[in-house]
Amino acid sequence: MDGIGIRRARAEDAGAVAEVWLRSFAAALPSVRRAHGDDAVREWFARVVVVHRETWVALADGEVVGLLVLGERELEQLYLDPAWRGRGLGERLVELAKQRRPDGLELWTFQVNGPARRFYERHGFTAVEHTDGRGNEEREPDVRYAWRPGG
Repeated sequence: MDGIGIRRARAEDAGAVAEVWLRSFAAALPSVRRAHGDDAVREWFARVVVVHRETWVALADGEVVGLLVLGERELEQLYLDPAWRGRGLGERLVELAKQRRPDGLELWTFQVNGPARRFYERHGFTAVEHTDGRGNEEREPDVRYAWRPGG
């Protein structure tokens, strides 16, 4: 995967990060109602995510093509530009997350997102809880996954 780099996001990356998120969400989850419009998403990435969360970007020839956001124990966001799916970049970001959180990680994904669920399961995550969606803004049934080292 020549020409691909991963680094911590900078404030000036926020716009590109938001655009990757928007394109990826639209492609992967067309049936899921988004809780916030495009401009609110862009503002959230600029004012909250990139500046206050541990945010990483994947770059191809200087362009943001993927993002990873980590909380204390949670993989909060992992999104790839649709053109970059299936090329090993998601695996690199998950491995980075595991290196950064060696004691374990949890994440949520929507139940309808079969490709994401299969991806996380291939990378050692186990489904530990299913919900009816009442706990998320989209009101979409979701599933919580956990990864523990050596598990």
